[in-house]
Amino acid sequence: MTKSVHNFTATKNDGSEVSLDKYANQVLLIVNTASKCGFTYQYAGLEKLHKEFSEQGFSVLAFPCDQFGHQEPGSDEEIKQFCTTHYATTFPLFKKIEVNGENTHPLFDYLKNEARGILGSKRIKWNFTKFLVSRDGTVVRRFSPAIKPESLVSEIRRYLAEAS
Repeated sequence: MTKSVHNFTATKNDGSEVSLDKYANQVLLIVNTASKCGFTYQYAGLEKLHKEFSEQGFSVLAFPCDQFGHQEPGSDEEIKQFCTTHYATTFPLFKKIEVNGENTHPLFDYLKNEARGILGSKRIKWNFTKFLVSRDGTVVRRFSPAIKPESLVSEIRRYLAEAS
């Protein structure tokens, strides 16, 4: 069996375990997030993408992470409250995870292997690194934290137009 994002499970912010095959046939933007980062404003752009394209089969999946400058210090409940209060987020929010090191979440280990960063680096450098995933669960591209969600519209449209 070919490995894909759909082969993984993750724990949602509310503690429920989710098989990512739930998102089969959707284009995904998987992002490691943080509430106290210079890029936190990107929650607004992520929500805009999620709302604009969700009915066409698109989802943002947010994975809070506290590995960069201790910029996600809150509990899962505090993170959820922050996201909904400040950005009215409706996209799936997962439990806080690690994206680098020996406790890297298996999904992020897979994402980093499939779409490497600059000079072939696997390591995630900062919060709001984004991975675009096609409908079949294939990781198609990694975007640096500096790339704003709004600038991904044409790529998202392209992958939404592809048949599964």
